[in-house]
Amino acid sequence: MKLNPKFLMHETGGVHYIVSTDSTRFNGMVKCNETTAFIAECLKTDTTERKITDQVLAKYSGADRETVARDVARVIGKLRSIGAVIE
Repeated sequence: MKLNPKFLMHETGGVHYIVSTDSTRFNGMVKCNETTAFIAECLKTDTTERKITDQVLAKYSGADRETVARDVARVIGKLRSIGAVIE
C-alpha cells in the first residue's frame, strides 16, 4: 500500500496537512499531528502496516508494539476511508 498520488503532504509553519489535489471522493485537507504525518510520510513508498509499525517504534521509543500497531491501523483506516491510501 502507499499514499495515493492524488494526495500530497504539505507542511506550513510546523503544521502538517494531507491535501487532495485531484477529483477524489474527498475534497479537502486533513490536518495531521506529528505521528500521523510520520505515518503518511512512510506511505510515500510502497509499504505494509507492519513496516510502518516498526518505523514508528524506532522513532518513538518507549511505546509498546500492540498500542503502536493499533494506532497505525487506525490512521491507515481513516486515510483509506478518504481514498488517500491505495493498495
